[in-house]
Amino acid sequence: MTVHFPFQNSYSALPDTFFARVAPTPVAAPRLIKLNRPLAVHLGLDPDLLETPEGAEILAGKTVPAGADPIAMAYAGHQFGQFVPQLGDGRAILLGEVIDKDGVRRDIQLKGSGPTPFSRRGDGRAALGPVLREYVVSEAMYALGIPTTRSLAAVVTGEHVIRETALPGAVLTRVAASHIRVGTFQYFAVRRDTDAIRRLADHVIARHYPELSGAERPYHALLAGVVARQADLVARWLLVGFIHGVMNTDNTSISGETIDYGPCAFMDSYDPAQVFSSIDEMGRYAYANQPRIGLWNLTRLAECLLPLFSDDQEKAIEQAQEILGAFPDAFTRAYQAGLRMKVGLFTERDGDEALIQDLLDAMAKNAADFTLTFRKLGDAARDAAADEHVRAQFIDPAAFDEWAKRWRERIAAEPQSASERQAAMHAVNPAFIPRNHRVEAVIRAAVDNDDYAPFEELVKVLAKPYDDQPEYAAYQDPPLPDQRVLRTFCGT
Repeated sequence: MTVHFPFQNSYSALPDTFFARVAPTPVAAPRLIKLNRPLAVHLGLDPDLLETPEGAEILAGKTVPAGADPIAMAYAGHQFGQFVPQLGDGRAILLGEVIDKDGVRRDIQLKGSGPTPFSRRGDGRAALGPVLREYVVSEAMYALGIPTTRSLAAVVTGEHVIRETALPGAVLTRVAASHIRVGTFQYFAVRRDTDAIRRLADHVIARHYPELSGAERPYHALLAGVVARQADLVARWLLVGFIHGVMNTDNTSISGETIDYGPCAFMDSYDPAQVFSSIDEMGRYAYANQPRIGLWNLTRLAECLLPLFSDDQEKAIEQAQEILGAFPDAFTRAYQAGLRMKVGLFTERDGDEALIQDLLDAMAKNAADFTLTFRKLGDAARDAAADEHVRAQFIDPAAFDEWAKRWRERIAAEPQSASERQAAMHAVNPAFIPRNHRVEAVIRAAVDNDDYAPFEELVKVLAKPYDDQPEYAAYQDPPLPDQRVLRTFCGT
C-alpha cells in the first residue's frame, strides 16, 4: 500500500504573494528515528505505513506525497525589537493541511527540508540536536496541557550539516493549527497591501475564529480573540516555568499555540530574570518579561489591522488601544487563577495574591527549584510531615516555615479534604518537565553515539508529567552543579 495523506489545502489557494511554491530538497539516506503514532492516527494517517521506507522518504522530504501542495510561507517580523521586512520559511516547507479526528484543520510541515526563496543564503537544513529538542519539548508541552505545535516525526537524513562543525542532519515533521504569525500580517502591512491584510484576516477568522464570522466588527473581534489567547498562553508558560527564549513577532502564532522551539528552556531554580538563550544578551525575553513582550507583539499586530478598523487613523488607533488594554487584566486573571491552583486554593480571597507572591519571593531568594517546590507542596498539603521535602528546596528552610504557617491558616478556611487538595495540586503541578540537562544528555547520546534509547525514555516519561512514575523518579531531580545548562542555542 501507498502512504496516503488526506490533504485539504486552503492556504496554498490564497494569492501567490502569500508564499513561494517550492518542493523539499531530496536527501541521501532518510531513516526514521521516531514516529508519534498516536498523533498520526489522530491526523487520519496510517502509522504502520509511515514507518516503512516509503514513509521515511516522505517525512524526510525525499518524496512528495500525492495531494501535497508544498509551499514556503512569506512573513516579516521584529527580531529582538528590530524589524525585518522579509523573513519567511527559510528551512521549512508546508506540505499541506489535513482535517484531524476532531474536525480541526492541521498543517503538516517539514522543518529542515532544504532551501527556499526565503533562506537568505542559509542551507535550509536542520541539525539533529535542534530537531530532538523540539520533539521533546513540544510533546512535553502538549502533555502539560499547553497549546502548542506538535511533532509527528523525526528523521535523520544520512547527510551532515555544517554549523560550527559537521553535525548529523535531520528533518522534523511539525503539526500546527496553522503557521500564521503576527509576522505574516506584518509582511503585508509594510508593503501597504491592505487587500492582502483583509484576505489574510478573513482566512484566519474562518480557520481559527469561526464564531466571529458574523460579528458586527469582525476585525476588531479578531484582534480581541488573539489578545485573549495570547494572554492565556503566556500565563500558562509562567505557571510551569517555561521560557520561550525568542519571542519575536514571527514566532507569535495567531492561533494561540506555542511555536518555534529554539533556545527554549524550563527553569530549575526560580528566578524571574532567568535567561537561557545565547542570543538574548539583554534579557529581552527573560522569564518575567514574557507578558510585557506578549503585549508588545500584539501591539504590532494591531498596527497591521488599523486599515481594517477605520479610514480615520486616530479613531482606529483608539479602538485598537482599547482592545489591547484588555491584555494585562486577562493575563493577570489567568496567571493568578493558576497560582491559586498551584498552592491549593479553591476560592479567591483578599490577601491570596500577596501570600503567593511571598512564596515566590522566598523561592527566588533561596534558589528553590520551581517545579519541585510546587509538586512537594501538594504532598505537604496532605501531610505536614512532608514539609521536609519542601524545606529541602530552600537554602534557608526557615523561609518556608514562616510562609507555611500562614498558608496552612489559609487552606484551613476551605472545606476540601487534605487528599482532595493534594490531588488538585498534583493535577496542575507537574512532577516531570524536560529539564535542560536531560534534553542535552539525550542530544549528546544521539549525535555522538547514534543512541536514541535515552531520547525514547525521556519522551515516555514526559508523556505523563503529572503522574508520580516512581520507576523514573530520577527524572524529577534538578541538575547537579556540573550538569547545569546555562545557555541554550537556536540551532539555525
